[in-house]
Amino acid sequence: MKKIIIGIMSILTSISQAQAFDFSSIDPRLSSDRAAESEEEPAQKSQLVRTPQTMTQNVEKKGDSQALSLKNSLVKIIAVVNGDIISTEDLDNRVRAFIMANQIPVTDENRNVIYQRVLTATIDEKLKLQEAEKNGIKISEKEIDSAIANFENVNKIPQGKMKNILKEYGVEETAFREQMKADLAWMRLIRQKSSAEGNISDKQVAEELEKAKKDFAQTKYQISEIFISGKNAKKAKELDEILQEDNRFEYYAFQFSEAPTASAGGRLGWVNVTTLSEPLQKALKKMKKGQISHPIKVGDDYYIIRLEQVYKPEMNKHEPTEKDIRTFLENQRLDTYATKYIQEIRQKAVIEFKG
Repeated sequence: MKKIIIGIMSILTSISQAQAFDFSSIDPRLSSDRAAESEEEPAQKSQLVRTPQTMTQNVEKKGDSQALSLKNSLVKIIAVVNGDIISTEDLDNRVRAFIMANQIPVTDENRNVIYQRVLTATIDEKLKLQEAEKNGIKISEKEIDSAIANFENVNKIPQGKMKNILKEYGVEETAFREQMKADLAWMRLIRQKSSAEGNISDKQVAEELEKAKKDFAQTKYQISEIFISGKNAKKAKELDEILQEDNRFEYYAFQFSEAPTASAGGRLGWVNVTTLSEPLQKALKKMKKGQISHPIKVGDDYYIIRLEQVYKPEMNKHEPTEKDIRTFLENQRLDTYATKYIQEIRQKAVIEFKG
């Protein structure tokens, strides 16, 4: 399933022989997303929801009725995070928001997976807000309004229509705004903390630029994967038959793939052809855009892949600039710092689970 990525600014608007080829999605070195963020107030954007392109087309449709079955008749406490309560109502809203963003229906098979993933994210949301508050960071209602307006603009949603979309999916606006607030506060906190580490040096930029030029001289494939271990080979055959009739690749990847990418619908992103095993290379060279492969045996295990797009240097030649590289390194540092920071916060947190 294609996704609209909030705030992505394409380096090139048109490439010879390649329509709407977004190089920023091929390599984070070509995304100015975080750089723009550092120059503006954080309320101008949020990465809270990665919205499916079909969302604006389906506004008039009702949300997934199966999601309603997750709701408890009585509001109960699920967890307490450093004294802050997470209720069944809180979790219900975030489950619906998850379904809205990922377009994955709730089934008996994936119900527990969705529940656990959303609960973990909700706990992190509480921790991020608490840490931001400790550091004197406050996000105003005006800033949240601005972020939502920008979200609508970037995703081509008519102004003010986001409320309708939330209502159709059964997501309370207050819950959505709270998620947005946590996202904005965390981004601001990370920028403040990581800025103390100093600037990226010219030497670092030059070294990474040289690597990037070599990287872009190779063919790349944007692919999605379903990984099945050898002990479950029978499942690979069954999925192969199903996918020939029902091509909802993300849905089946989420439920059955044993790879870490399962939670993202199998999306592996862009990979260099030289990094792939020989069986995968051979299969990809014969595939067309959008095609789903039969199970490919690699060692004792199996892969089912979907080819999303191909980057060929002879057709889509592009070399990153020093500005691109500096942005990439800054983004990388922010991501590394954020990952380490949230892990430290989790370890110190007092989290109580209630029945």
